Amino acid sequence: MTATPITVAHGDGIGPEIMEASLRILQAAGAELDIETIEIGEAVYNRGNSAGIEPSAWDSLRRTRVFYKAPITTPQGGGFKSLNVTVRKSLGLFANVRPCVSYHPFVETKHPNMDVVVVRENEEDLYAGIEHRQTDEVVQCLKLISRPGSERISRYAFEYARANGRKKVTCFTKDNIMKLTDGLFHKVFEEVAADYPEIENEHWIIDIGAAKLADTPGAFDVVVMPNLYGDVLSDVGAQIAGSVGLAGSANIGEHCAMFEAIHGSAPRRAGQDVANPSGLLLGGVMMLVHIGQAEAAERVHNAWLRTLEEGVHTYDIFAEGVSREKVGTSAFADAVIARIGQAPETLPAVTYNKDGKGIAVPPAVRSAPKAKQTIGVDLFVHWADGSPQQLADKVQPLGGNGLKLSMITNRGVKVWPEGLPETFCTDHWRCRFLAETDGSTVDHGQIAALQVRAAESGVDFIKTEHLCTFDGEPGFSLGQGQ
Repeated sequence: MTATPITVAHGDGIGPEIMEASLRILQAAGAELDIETIEIGEAVYNRGNSAGIEPSAWDSLRRTRVFYKAPITTPQGGGFKSLNVTVRKSLGLFANVRPCVSYHPFVETKHPNMDVVVVRENEEDLYAGIEHRQTDEVVQCLKLISRPGSERISRYAFEYARANGRKKVTCFTKDNIMKLTDGLFHKVFEEVAADYPEIENEHWIIDIGAAKLADTPGAFDVVVMPNLYGDVLSDVGAQIAGSVGLAGSANIGEHCAMFEAIHGSAPRRAGQDVANPSGLLLGGVMMLVHIGQAEAAERVHNAWLRTLEEGVHTYDIFAEGVSREKVGTSAFADAVIARIGQAPETLPAVTYNKDGKGIAVPPAVRSAPKAKQTIGVDLFVHWADGSPQQLADKVQPLGGNGLKLSMITNRGVKVWPEGLPETFCTDHWRCRFLAETDGSTVDHGQIAALQVRAAESGVDFIKTEHLCTFDGEPGFSLGQGQ
């Protein structure tokens, strides 16, 4: 077999130790890897590179298209970007796949039959990182959900289920509150589900869905969700299955893929030869399957399961009465290598598809344009000088030229007209101006003229959002209380 080029980063903290152990196991099992090593993380940050990765490293990643990454440390304080987010978004790694599997009775868990795969959207949502301080009291973070992004991740979840013999895909959102953003994700999920009639599909509101996942994970199989929910619940899933330290992760894109553990660099444990390499090792197993070396992946995974069964455990999962031998990082790697070729006897042995086709990676599909009409504008104002009525008295005269003030909200709650006196208000207000005549449209000139009138009147407006319809459907939320 021709060796597959991969890019390897040994990372920070416990990273170098667990990467050395993982690579030793993979190669002992027959993995054919042509390794290019890059430096990322703390040392690069400390050289003044705020992204934590040098330009030359990008060249390696473009060349190999496979990244095996140990955990890294991001320096404390502002000005440093998350390297994980940077790599995922820059290389288009839209799908984060995180299996959450229990290994009862060899690893303690309340859910002995748990086997759930979280498929997390990786590029959008609040992780766009677009934040602004707008007033003395209020900051904002923009939640961005796109139709192409939602379709792509939903389709990947179903393709993953189909390729791995999974029976059901569940979507988690909060679209009872975020009707446009999470609502779009849910709507697109249902559209995609119709293309996979052999796979059951369902949707849960994220709060009760998360509670159900924590209490009864056997009710789920593959779960797909937007970025933030997926980040949180994949860690929850891994921990209730047994340990976050045992979970690997794949980040899949059309042009590149990255494989890693889901845990951090644990600098307090660095250099002590105690860290558990299992999460990174299982990320490596996912990598071998991805690059078409399924036989080696099976040998590694089954040897690892046999090692767990025989009670050879690192400190983090060692339990009296269950574990037989407490070992360090290097000795754990030796134990797995010694069992290559063996299968587990109690835990189910693992098999991987060897046809080399892998999981179909859906391309991003652009949406067809819709008939867009602008019918008003939300003018956001920094103001701390009085009541909602007093603000209305100040901004209502800004209307005219085809626009009229229709509503004022504070943190999304309508406070004028007919607001409640009990509503607490910050210094951040949304003043909604609509076309004076129902059914009329508003042009950019009218909006710009409104801004000029606000500036001339001393109104401290901080941003505007256009109110548009798309094929006649409102593309904006109403204020609570309307």
